Amino acid sequence: MSNTPMAANPLTRAVLEIDEYASTLGWDQPARLFALVDTSALRAQEPALADQLGLPDEAEPAALTPVEQDEIPASQPLDEFLATIAWPDAVAGCALTVERLMLPPTAEAEVPIGLDDAGLARWVADHPQRQEVRMTVAVLRDGSRESALRLREKDSPTEVLTGAGLVPGLAEALSATFED
Repeated sequence: MSNTPMAANPLTRAVLEIDEYASTLGWDQPARLFALVDTSALRAQEPALADQLGLPDEAEPAALTPVEQDEIPASQPLDEFLATIAWPDAVAGCALTVERLMLPPTAEAEVPIGLDDAGLARWVADHPQRQEVRMTVAVLRDGSRESALRLREKDSPTEVLTGAGLVPGLAEALSATFED
């Protein structure tokens, strides 16, 4: 993608590419799942698909290509859906982009006692300090992880925060899709 900043490693570049793609779709989107495949292997094994995706003839070593998967069922909780996934050996990793509301750590002390999940979700949605965030989290079979966070109020490629440990729970859930 033309606006994706150059990153130090292929996994970070893939996460930023997915984040940029998601940003072109706008906000209030469903979660999206991606397989991450080795670009050179994809070009060698599926040249027609590689051409369709616009992949370069000579990919840099260890480059990853995100391939969007079928839509995630809206009626199924994300954790339950992820528990049903198994990837073929050709898939080097996977990524997920999802939007959520978040609160600053100071709001934790304000949470009313006794709320069920629905009540907590309503409370967070109504909180004056809530922020909308798009999280893109990727993992590889070897355990590598990367994340990108984009706040709706700072919706710019230069304001995307990256780091391996930003969304550890989601990274764990994605890593579990590669376990036997």
